[in-house]
Amino acid sequence: MKWVIVAIVAGLLCAFVIFQLESVKTTYVNGLPPYTNLPGREFILQRDCYVFKFKDHDTSWPLIASSDSVPALPAEVKPSNVGAELPTVRILDVLKVGDRFRIVSVRKDVSRKETRVTFEILLHDESSRKYPRLDAFWILDHSPENVGAAPKIITAYAVPQAKE
Repeated sequence: MKWVIVAIVAGLLCAFVIFQLESVKTTYVNGLPPYTNLPGREFILQRDCYVFKFKDHDTSWPLIASSDSVPALPAEVKPSNVGAELPTVRILDVLKVGDRFRIVSVRKDVSRKETRVTFEILLHDESSRKYPRLDAFWILDHSPENVGAAPKIITAYAVPQAKE
């Protein structure tokens, strides 16, 4: 009986260690210096994009990108691909050139393997969208993070909307 209890405790301890190794700590860093001016900024898409999810790992929100930054996506963005179950991604929706969005939050995800900064964005016509809130990780230039600056939206994907 003593060995059964020891085995159960050892199993629980192993499960706890594995959980800790795979866990991700998420913090919202909107108020920190490099990110304070980002929430509320508005952008206009410059290329058609897919709204998608990876099959092998879940994300807080669906992602936005094209095959330029996520090669697993089809090269041509077509509404007929919505619902497609590709080997590594599920396509949920498409966004078209001219669609507008704004940054609503800057999120930092820290795991043992990596630290990732991303923008949570909200589509302008949110009431008519099945997935109005998205994760912009794959349309960001992350190179400024190497010097402590905030990532930037790649201008081939979207440009700032001029304030009227």
